[in-house]
Amino acid sequence: MTERTYNVLFLCTGNSARSILAEGILRKDGAGRFVAYSAGSQPKGSVNPLALKVLGDHGYPIDGYRSKSWDEFAAPGAPVMDFVLTVCDSAAGEACPVWPGHPAIAHWGIDDPAAVEGSDADKEQAFLRAFEFLKSRIGTFIRLPRATLDQFGIGTRLQAIGHVEAASTVPAGGADPHQT
Repeated sequence: MTERTYNVLFLCTGNSARSILAEGILRKDGAGRFVAYSAGSQPKGSVNPLALKVLGDHGYPIDGYRSKSWDEFAAPGAPVMDFVLTVCDSAAGEACPVWPGHPAIAHWGIDDPAAVEGSDADKEQAFLRAFEFLKSRIGTFIRLPRATLDQFGIGTRLQAIGHVEAASTVPAGGADPHQT
């Protein structure tokens, strides 16, 4: 018996940073079980180079990404999504297209690393934090048993994963450097 492959769409407003990181992580870590996609409500038209750098630095492929509209995935002939996950608060609050197949939808808010100002090192650290949060959440998601993924209540489980650890600018296990 062939096991089912699940289609997952990560959404963000610009589709240049967080959603690209999530697509890259799931593409590799969920290969064979999940097919990852990303899109934006108002795509920037290019992928942030720091997103590709962080993916590459952690052994993830960096080819084949592009900033694209979520309309591509609501159009006839588009892959039918099983899961749609927003990774930015702006996209979560927007009126999404009607997704064919009625996928499970959840919000996994992550601070926008592209909005960080400061040195190049500060900016790269922000992308690294976003990568780590997404990798943790995606790791939890892909370890869910197949039977769980097919259950009606999966949306509630996905929402819970998005709240496992706050995706703020506070480094994991550390104090907020802006508060000291």
